[in-house]
Amino acid sequence: MIRRILQFAGAEIHRVQVQNGKANLRRALPGYNLAARWGPWLVLVDLDSDFSCPPELTADWLPQPSPLMRLRVVVRAVEAWLLADIDRFSEFFGVARSRLPVAPEGLVDPKAKLIELTAKSRRRTIRQDMVPRAGSGRRVGPAYTSRLIEFALTPDRGWRPDIAATRCPSLSRCLARLESLLSA
Repeated sequence: MIRRILQFAGAEIHRVQVQNGKANLRRALPGYNLAARWGPWLVLVDLDSDFSCPPELTADWLPQPSPLMRLRVVVRAVEAWLLADIDRFSEFFGVARSRLPVAPEGLVDPKAKLIELTAKSRRRTIRQDMVPRAGSGRRVGPAYTSRLIEFALTPDRGWRPDIAATRCPSLSRCLARLESLLSA
């Protein structure tokens, strides 16, 4: 997601750090904030149900951000941002446009909604990739992450941050704060 957002904004991408979990990200954040004294940093984290709102999370995690640090909170999960590009999501995943939520940030569990939607895909390969196999004990299918990455990064038929931002206020704020970072 961050790669696509930066591409959309016309930003040069030096490196994408993946922390494999919020606990790891939180441990790494002070170092990123220190690095943001000398160069721009954009950090994304899902709100999930950890805090009631993004300002609570940012105040707790990063009370004194460096001038070039942008910690952005995705309401509730990054899947909400993906679901917000209704036309492209519907086409890419083969699901009925009418089934997609109008306000995906209002969902308690956007990931569960995404799984529910793709379980009804017209494409067998999407269902097999996205939906966990019965009895697997997993929450997502075997190619869930790779399919989301493919959707996010496919320029001609994939996710459009500007369109999604019209339905996701946290994405709209992220794009605005990124613009202010790039102009700094």
